[in-house]
Amino acid sequence: MRILGINAVFHDPAAALVVDGEIVAAAEEERFSRRKHGKQAVPFSTWELPVAAARWCLSEAGLTPADIDAVGYSYDPRLMAGQSDDLPGLDRDWEYLRTMYAQRAPRFLATALPGLDPEAVRYVRHHVAHAASTALASPHPDTAVLVVDGRGERTSMLAGEYRDGKLDVLATQELPHSLGLFYENLTEHLGFTRSSDEYKVMAMASYGTPSFIDEFRKLVYACGDGGFRTESVDWSSFAPPRWGEQVHFDLASSAQQVVEEVLLDLAGWLREATGSPNLCLAGGVALNCVANSKIFARSGFDSVWVQPAAGDSGTALGAALALAAEAGDSITPMPSAALGRGWTDAEIEQTLADAAVRYERPDDIGASVGDALADNQLIGWFQGRSEFGPRALGGRSLLADPRHVANLERLNNVKGREQFRPVAPMVLADRAADIFSGGPIPSPYMLFVHEVAEAWRDRIPAVTHVDGTARIQTVDAGQPRLHATLSRFAERTGVPVIVNTSFNTAGRPMVDSPRDALECFGSSPIDMLAIGPFVVRRSR
Repeated sequence: MRILGINAVFHDPAAALVVDGEIVAAAEEERFSRRKHGKQAVPFSTWELPVAAARWCLSEAGLTPADIDAVGYSYDPRLMAGQSDDLPGLDRDWEYLRTMYAQRAPRFLATALPGLDPEAVRYVRHHVAHAASTALASPHPDTAVLVVDGRGERTSMLAGEYRDGKLDVLATQELPHSLGLFYENLTEHLGFTRSSDEYKVMAMASYGTPSFIDEFRKLVYACGDGGFRTESVDWSSFAPPRWGEQVHFDLASSAQQVVEEVLLDLAGWLREATGSPNLCLAGGVALNCVANSKIFARSGFDSVWVQPAAGDSGTALGAALALAAEAGDSITPMPSAALGRGWTDAEIEQTLADAAVRYERPDDIGASVGDALADNQLIGWFQGRSEFGPRALGGRSLLADPRHVANLERLNNVKGREQFRPVAPMVLADRAADIFSGGPIPSPYMLFVHEVAEAWRDRIPAVTHVDGTARIQTVDAGQPRLHATLSRFAERTGVPVIVNTSFNTAGRPMVDSPRDALECFGSSPIDMLAIGPFVVRRSR
């Protein structure tokens, strides 16, 4: 079966392609449109489809729209039609518009992708798409699965179990109760963008104390039966709008802790209900790496796997995988997050030539970049296929020396970020356990936090957060150029760790094409661009 997956309803529109159970391609629309998150997270944007991403997925496989057997659309408007008025907290007029656009998605898609049969479009329940995106893509297809986000059609959570490619739903949580919306509301109250900047609140939490936790436990709490409640919160009674005072950091800390407590209850309930040793997580809340680490440490599961595109973009992949499993295709686990666009050496060199920039092709690019990092240079790193999901994982990264605490401020200035936000370390996989503990190792997707060993905190201060943790990415020989770079840096410095953050500036998506990389390099104080086998150096 040749199945195209589409996410278009809430935010982060994306497309994915699964052929005979194998994940061929997946990409967010933002990487093509250069519009952060692809569109606004509002009901009237539901008509905006990931057209460029879908066309690229098809071209990557050499297919036309007419070749597609099925399209999975990760939202089922049939669950909402004529019923949105009976859900507390939802605006009937806006929900009607969202539902209408989703109902017309088959015709919209057929117009955008000429040759596509609109009858091939099949609706996949939003949280089922999330569940499929993690369980079916994971190394453990027979697994408990927990999906927690802002909302799907009528629910905000799904707990269940996958066996032999089939999902048994054990519990859901009806709206308006939602951990994701609770966190989004706080994000907005602090002056950030909801459905976008929740990771900033997570970072803020480490600078505060949970001084409001007793009040929050009365408002947000687990029920002990696989469900929970989130009562209405008057945020201004705790702190004024827009962050800037210590009370805002305390508010973030309190919200973070109460969400962790509820998630641990849900995970513990699911462990007892299923008896499974494995847990797979998805939904936007599963991008909360601090909470993920608490689940890993305390829920009783032997393994916890998180979909690297855990947010809504991942539902494009999940919708395609759900239909593939339903059709009886044998699903191949997700090989890595490198599912986006890639470029040949010849294509990269042509872009460099067209831009009339000086470049070189070193005999050993890993050694050249490792040496530059050891000399405290800032590197733009553009290698292989781009990542699917919000994390830079060695495809489109900015790299730096972690030994200098000033590099945290330096990178946040380059990227236009708040100074309380941390940057993350890459570490050689075979050295990770010497430096980091308290989370799964290997950890290739940067979705857990680990304790930094006391003896290493002063050695890698740029990547050690204020609470003594770091959100690590382990690197092995499966990423040969990156592994060689890390190895050379370790040889030069004795430190098998480098700084990794996404290759972009504030308000812009990660770079995706060679042209994007050159534009960001040219407009930012980056010392070197390592692009394919080539190096471009800043003129001095």
